Amino acid sequence: MPKIAAGVVKFQEEAFPKRKELFDKLSTGQNPEALFITCSDSRISPNLMTSTDPGELFIIRNAGNIVPPHTTHTGGTTASIEFAVGALGVKHIVVCGHTQCGAMKGAMNPEGLDALPHVREWIGYSRAAVQVVAGQGDKLSDDDKMAMLIEQNVLLQLTHLKTHPYVAAALAAGSVQLHGWVYDIKSGEVHAWDEDEGRFKPVSERYREEVAAHAAQVTAQDH
Repeated sequence: MPKIAAGVVKFQEEAFPKRKELFDKLSTGQNPEALFITCSDSRISPNLMTSTDPGELFIIRNAGNIVPPHTTHTGGTTASIEFAVGALGVKHIVVCGHTQCGAMKGAMNPEGLDALPHVREWIGYSRAAVQVVAGQGDKLSDDDKMAMLIEQNVLLQLTHLKTHPYVAAALAAGSVQLHGWVYDIKSGEVHAWDEDEGRFKPVSERYREEVAAHAAQVTAQDH
């Protein structure tokens, strides 16, 4: 805790004054571009990974970057999705999994979660992804099975997202886009799902045109 408390003091004394104009603006409200759903794993830093400022991402974190299918039961993830889409009007929703995910290791071996009943029940929302791996990855190595599960879980949670009323309505209206990502902790690489090609590919390839357009816009603003 001393290191964390010292970090707060450093933020207040150094970082905050340098960004005073940004925080003045944020004090009046938020208008995030994207809802970013990722794992609670302490090694994942959404803003660091995406080079974004406070106010640009509305973030939901939980074990396994899971989106429960919509039901009448109210949970934190469901309520946050509803608020992000229905109230904030985010234009993009990213589900971001990652390598070395403990939640996915638990999904692959649920018998090891007997002492953590709530975790075991929560990880059950990944069961369909586990079944896909069992059916299609039986000849793969354990590492390759895990890599496949991490990707399949991201795709499964995107499917679950479509059951949420506000998300379904926004998709029908063309006002929101869904994105599936996998972050590699060791390399820093991020792969994004390409629906047309049916595979995950580097973000630099998946969003080549968008990245080039953004770079051109930044260059124009600088001049």
